[in-house]
Amino acid sequence: MRTSRFVLSLMFGFVVLGLASPVYAQEAAAGAADPGLVQWSIITAGFALAIAAFGAALGQGKAVASAAEAIARNPGAAGEIRGSLILGLVLIESLVIYVLLISLILFFLKPFGG
Repeated sequence: MRTSRFVLSLMFGFVVLGLASPVYAQEAAAGAADPGLVQWSIITAGFALAIAAFGAALGQGKAVASAAEAIARNPGAAGEIRGSLILGLVLIESLVIYVLLISLILFFLKPFGG
């Protein structure tokens, strides 16, 4: 009972902080951004996404190949191997999604003043 009350009060605190945070937001700075900086941030984000997708594709291919080989050697452990494989693929893909998120921030929000 005490733990659930603590969790509930902690969640309520986060909600209150989340609702109060726009009060402290600053207005946008006046002036235009350097177009070269914006252009290079977009190009860099594209290359980062390409490298992350390439690395994840290699990692996922190796993981699937190793899992298929392990299931072929020991069919009785197929369920455990499949569970570990799916967890590994999710973790590999999450890294690419993080890079995609950063790339989208650079494309649309232009944090360097664009």
